[in-house]
Amino acid sequence: MSAADKKIRVLVVDDSAFMRKVLHGIISSDPELQVIGEARDGREAVALAQSLQPDVITMDIMMPHVDGLQAIELIMSQHPRPIVIVSSESREGAASTLRGLELGAIDFVSKPKSGVDLDMNQVRDEITRKLRLAAKVRVVRTATRPSVSIPASANPPRPKAEGAATSAAGDSARIPVVVITASTGGPATLMRLVPKFRKDFPAAVLTVLHMPPAFTTQFSAQLGESSRIRVKEAEDGEVAQPGTVYLCPGSHHMRLVAPRRISLDDGPRISGYRPCANVTMESVAAVAGNLAIGVVLTGMGNDGAEGAKAIKSAGGLVIAEDESTAVIFGMPMEAIKTGMVSQVLPIDDIYPALENRVLSLAAYPVGVR
Repeated sequence: MSAADKKIRVLVVDDSAFMRKVLHGIISSDPELQVIGEARDGREAVALAQSLQPDVITMDIMMPHVDGLQAIELIMSQHPRPIVIVSSESREGAASTLRGLELGAIDFVSKPKSGVDLDMNQVRDEITRKLRLAAKVRVVRTATRPSVSIPASANPPRPKAEGAATSAAGDSARIPVVVITASTGGPATLMRLVPKFRKDFPAAVLTVLHMPPAFTTQFSAQLGESSRIRVKEAEDGEVAQPGTVYLCPGSHHMRLVAPRRISLDDGPRISGYRPCANVTMESVAAVAGNLAIGVVLTGMGNDGAEGAKAIKSAGGLVIAEDESTAVIFGMPMEAIKTGMVSQVLPIDDIYPALENRVLSLAAYPVGVR
């Protein structure tokens, strides 16, 4: 096999001839990457994705005829390929980028304001790094918007607790706390998981997603529109209540302090992350004790592994997403390696496991099963 055959084959999609030239130059400068085709709009992108079968695609959003979002949806539904959004919309239109990630795009790069050659070189390393990463992703899902039309009968009645026991922090309310963490591939995965939650889910749900600050407010709104359970961006000082999903702002770390109060801080990155899932999981373990439940979903890196240890050591339950559905198996795999993960499940089996655990905690308040 020649060196060229080993290169990652990239399809560039952008309606600007100048931008296609710039991207071609940036991509070709990396010895691991090779541009095999260019498309001027989404219609051409869909056709070339089928005929060329690239390893990865760069996708602009604002294009004539068929825009980038339509192209992502068609590609991910018909001939799935890893897609990295490269668009000025990634900076100015968070909703468009989030919709692209929801439809199955792996990651995004924001074009600089002017978009000139010199400015694009500022994101050269980011583009090539994310293309190399995306090319390793085994696409496992087609683009579908999660359905929320789950029959009411699917929600079993909540068993009444016969008594109360105190958590590690002495809170007598016996309210379980779920921590969900994700990184690369997280938006689409959460859009698949959270709409399954019943409206009266009897636990507070803290969610840590590795996402830039400008996106978490919009993403929490989009997630809420697709879900029955209440979804909001977390606020400093509020008390975590059952029946609510709290999304950590991308600019802060999130901790739980007794008695279930959310604390946000914009301190430096921890282990390279802000927000850091380990921080949230460790604090939940300390406050909730055996009422803590950790869920480690798709993502690159090892954030969540130390948190899994803390939750399991406190008597809680840890679930990791199975490789068969994880866009990137890095974070779940690292959590599993700790030996502290109780269940490894495909994404569609995670919510039933969570509900079963939460309801069992309510029905059997003294002990952990």
